[in-house]
Amino acid sequence: MMNSVNTNAGAMAALQNLNQSNMELQQVQNRINTGLEVAGAKDNGGLYAIAQRMRAQVAGYGVVQQSLDRGEATLDVALAAGEAISDLLIEMKEKALGAADSSLDANSRTALNEDFKALRDQISTIVNNAEFNGLNLIDGSTTAFVALANQDGSNTITVTSENMSLSGAIVTVTTTASFATATQADNIASQIGTSLDNVNEALARLGTKSKSLEVHSTFVTKLSDALEKGIGNLVDADLAKESARLQALQVKQQLGVQALSIANSTPQTVLSFFQ
Repeated sequence: MMNSVNTNAGAMAALQNLNQSNMELQQVQNRINTGLEVAGAKDNGGLYAIAQRMRAQVAGYGVVQQSLDRGEATLDVALAAGEAISDLLIEMKEKALGAADSSLDANSRTALNEDFKALRDQISTIVNNAEFNGLNLIDGSTTAFVALANQDGSNTITVTSENMSLSGAIVTVTTTASFATATQADNIASQIGTSLDNVNEALARLGTKSKSLEVHSTFVTKLSDALEKGIGNLVDADLAKESARLQALQVKQQLGVQALSIANSTPQTVLSFFQ
């Protein structure tokens, strides 16, 4: 073996090995710091592209979930208002049937009519205030609520509104409905019965749509969770394995430093030839 002070092949090899160990150590430290085996396109371009596409889908389903949540809340308000209107109609029918009794005196019928009108006006108050996030499904101000169903917006779930305002197709009782005679009270009681049936049918339709949104919301949550799990399987680092590699590389780095130190001291042996 040739001894030279100009060229130290051993030091070159030791330095190359040390640089390789330092590079691997830095890579492991980055994985531990980020928790990701594939943190960027440089780590693995193919996996990074797949993960980014899946992340975009997860973000899209997050927007879908928000849309479904708004739809459920809007429907909850509409259902609560509709149920209250149904209860009011039952009370109104009770007042009208009581006033339809021909044996009732005029003062009692007038008192029942005042109660009836108060209940009637309460329906309008409920309808006008059954609003969530600027949307009212029972006052006729909108035709439907459209919720997103998938992450690219190509599918939707439509909830048709149900106008429960007075003098409408569902609540046929007029805004000025009242009675002064037993016959008028009887006619209004019959009209209220029809309105009550209509309201209950409208509530059934709204309830079905609310259940549909709830079921789809559960599905979207599970789908989003599955995508996030898939992303993790692609890019997450195995921290237990990386921890073991870190310790091994730290030892390897220390040995590399010692090997380089030994290799650098080799040319000094040339001095012994001239003593």
